[in-house]
Amino acid sequence: MDPLRADAGELDVDEILAALADGRRVVIVTELLGSEHEVTLRRDGSTFYCDTPTTLHKHASEAEMRECIRNQGYAREDAEPVED
Repeated sequence: MDPLRADAGELDVDEILAALADGRRVVIVTELLGSEHEVTLRRDGSTFYCDTPTTLHKHASEAEMRECIRNQGYAREDAEPVED
């Protein structure tokens, strides 16, 4: 299965996690120190991985992976609900 490719902020967290649940890798293109880099997000059984140009992060749960995706800016920020 081909990886899902997106720029940082293009997908929301749920779209990324849904692709991982379907067994797809998600490649996020992000900028670091003025250069573009690719980060590969993947899931192997119950462990989630963030493979960055400098390190490999492991996460034991979907909640940890969700937090990592948000903290690293890989996903689009969720819009705040509008009150009438």
